[in-house]
Amino acid sequence: MNQPFPKNFYWGAATASYQVEGGIDNCDWAEAARQGKVPTAGVLADHYNRYAQDFDLAKELGHNAHRFSIEWARIEPEPGVFDESELEHYRSVLLALRERGIEPFVTLWHFTLPLWVAEAGGFEHPNTVAWFARYAAKVTESFGDLCTFYSTINEPNVYATHGYLYGAWPPFKRAKIGPKAIGKADGTSDKTGAVAKFSHFFSYVKVERQLVKAHIAAYNAIKTANPNAQVSVVKHVHYFEADDSWWNQRKAAIARYFQTDRYMNRVQKYCDVIGLNYYRNTRFGETRNFIKTDMDWNAFPSGIYGALLQLKKCRKPIFVAEAGLADADDDLRAQYITLQLQAVARAISDGVDVRGHMYWSLMDNYEWALGKTKRFGLIDIDYETLARRVRPSAVVYKKLIEQYSEVE
Repeated sequence: MNQPFPKNFYWGAATASYQVEGGIDNCDWAEAARQGKVPTAGVLADHYNRYAQDFDLAKELGHNAHRFSIEWARIEPEPGVFDESELEHYRSVLLALRERGIEPFVTLWHFTLPLWVAEAGGFEHPNTVAWFARYAAKVTESFGDLCTFYSTINEPNVYATHGYLYGAWPPFKRAKIGPKAIGKADGTSDKTGAVAKFSHFFSYVKVERQLVKAHIAAYNAIKTANPNAQVSVVKHVHYFEADDSWWNQRKAAIARYFQTDRYMNRVQKYCDVIGLNYYRNTRFGETRNFIKTDMDWNAFPSGIYGALLQLKKCRKPIFVAEAGLADADDDLRAQYITLQLQAVARAISDGVDVRGHMYWSLMDNYEWALGKTKRFGLIDIDYETLARRVRPSAVVYKKLIEQYSEVE
């Protein structure tokens, strides 16, 4: 290995509450499932009850960090009413990680809203920013010194586009330009029956602004409760690049600005670190053919290098909060992870301050509007028996962690 990772680098994987815990029925996604607009989650991996078993596997796989999310609907099932037993549950989760020498990275909001927030209008409601900050403060106060790393919001741009332009996710607002409706090519926009309206563009813009305000308000609330906390936003970066064509170069620059820079320019002063989620790369003028993942995305793990360089402009430490692929047969994942880590190492050697890498995901998960059909996990979940099986690629990742950690 030519490019060493920094000493005390964080190695691990990630999950999100609604995607693995099971048993969450008081949020907007659960209500959407009851209405037949998205797949029912159900028990899933039952990670809510089996987290200790799963963390044992993570420890065996060489992980010293784990990113997971807190379910707002569990913590605050009614306005201003906090469920102390659920707070205690997540304290137990944190303790289980600490006992295994695994550093927790907590995400406060990973797409799902308590039903009462959604029914009030979600992030279009002017009070939601304050409600979110109140929730962030309560969680931080409750966790005390058990957690240092907090991410406020996961992928704000993805949430806004899927919910307010594509109509594929709650609240199922779909926009249109003239007679043409915007939508996802995978059919999830059509399945929801969302009525396309030009006015939904205004909802989208409003929610984008609210998500900026929500991060800033939560950042201040967290820092008040725990001045030593390291607070981030987790930004999905679809990296755009181009061939030598001047016009393609301009298109790539414009796409990078609207997809990433516009949001980060507004929040980077209120970040101690930044989380990067990377899955996709687009090159204008592309002539190459790529192997496809099970999401029908180009398998291009090396593209994370460009995404990291783009976030370098924020002048903050970065951790890879999510990066991975859907690969049910597990025939691409080992090479994908290998090439991805080589690209991260190259970014570090070129001056990007990367502090950690979390693969998505630790175990198979509910992939939102696509349900349980996509397999991202290092650990295979048999949804009938809930048996766990470590995939061969997870062992390759473990060996890579060991090799990179040995380099001085």
